[in-house]
Parts: sequence; structure tokens; C-alpha cells
Amino acid sequence: MTGVKGKVTQPGPSVTRCREYGDDLFSTDHPWSVYEISDAQVEEGMQNLRKALGANGWKITKDGKANSQAQDPEIYAENKAEQFAVHITGEKKSATGGSLILFSVVSACFRAASPSALDGEY
Repeated sequence: MTGVKGKVTQPGPSVTRCREYGDDLFSTDHPWSVYEISDAQVEEGMQNLRKALGANGWKITKDGKANSQAQDPEIYAENKAEQFAVHITGEKKSATGGSLILFSVVSACFRAASPSALDGEY
């Protein structure tokens, strides 16, 4: 949906128990980023996301600047049908790192076959 080409971080999603609701409930969290891109690609990618999210079942709930010194652009969106939410930040090149688009996707809580089915999941 970003329409920009860069490198993508590899670690996959993790599983977390939703203990406040029961031992057999879990959610997934998948932080990842597109990096080795330019500041212009960050802007282009964020603009493309603003258009593509809605066309793909996502509702943007916040679109603005991060509450940080850099005030990078950020988007919060949710997909109620798929039961996922995403936080996207477009970070421009700084003294501490290169430009990237950072994604954090989290699911609602789902029921596992049993509490032991979640043992060893990360």
C-alpha cells in the first residue's frame, strides 16, 4: 500500500496472552518497517497509505503528527472486519538513523484451542 521500495525488517509477529480475559485468549503483534528509503519516499508512502487504507477496509482514526520532538507524520487505523489495528509512523532521516516507515500491527484477542496451545509461542 505504500508504493515505495525499500528493505523490510524480517522478524514475524509475536503472540501475547490476553490474561485479563482468560488463559486461552491471545493477540498478535507485528512491528516491522520499510527502511533504506529517502525522506521523499517517506512522504510518498504516507500519502499512498492515506488513500489505500480506506480502499482496503481500514478506517483511519488519527492522521497527524506524532507527539514527539521530530513531529513525524503518523496514522492510526483499524479494520473492524479483520479485527486489527495499525500505528504507522514515517520517520525522516536524523542524526540517529535513516528514513523509514514503521508499522505496528496488533490484533484483537482471539480464543486458542486450549491454554496449552499457546505454550512456546512468541
